Amino acid sequence: MSNVSTDPDAPRKIATAKEKKDVADQAFKSGDLPAALRSYHEALLYLKGIDRNTARAMGGGGPALDEAAAEKPKTEVDEMLEKIHSNMAACHMKNGNWKRAVETANMALAINHKNSKALFRKARALGEQGYFEKAEKILEDLLKQDDSDTPAINAELARLRAKDKEREKVHNQKFRGFLNREKKLESESAA
Repeated sequence: MSNVSTDPDAPRKIATAKEKKDVADQAFKSGDLPAALRSYHEALLYLKGIDRNTARAMGGGGPALDEAAAEKPKTEVDEMLEKIHSNMAACHMKNGNWKRAVETANMALAINHKNSKALFRKARALGEQGYFEKAEKILEDLLKQDDSDTPAINAELARLRAKDKEREKVHNQKFRGFLNREKKLESESAA
């Protein structure tokens, strides 16, 4: 006999969260990012109130395993949370809110550290913030992990590397200007 207490409202909460997620997905596809983010957030509110044990007891997580011997099985709620956070990262990217994109991608990755979409979105957002080395590492690891998106990953790597080269070129020009200004001042003071 299991000592897991089940929330009688859990099936209704999950169904409502699915509806909210579907509305958000449609809003995202139509380009209405504020509506998409709002609906994703509403879906999260329904899902956050559901206990993992309740979701597992409802049949969403497979058989109970010795948790020391294996990872906790993912429930239907976990899968929805992962997708919602990853999709929210996409919304934040489209808005140019790179820091928030990284945060929401990390939330998806906390549930599934191999989520290739969340990893890609995190890398892209990190690159946009100037963290080129971190972004490049994630993308290179992603290439080893998932070869189905190789063209997109390679394109993003090339874009980031070009952006980094441009940033470095601008930095070097500023530095050369600084050095030239110092030399000019030294020669003027010596004369």
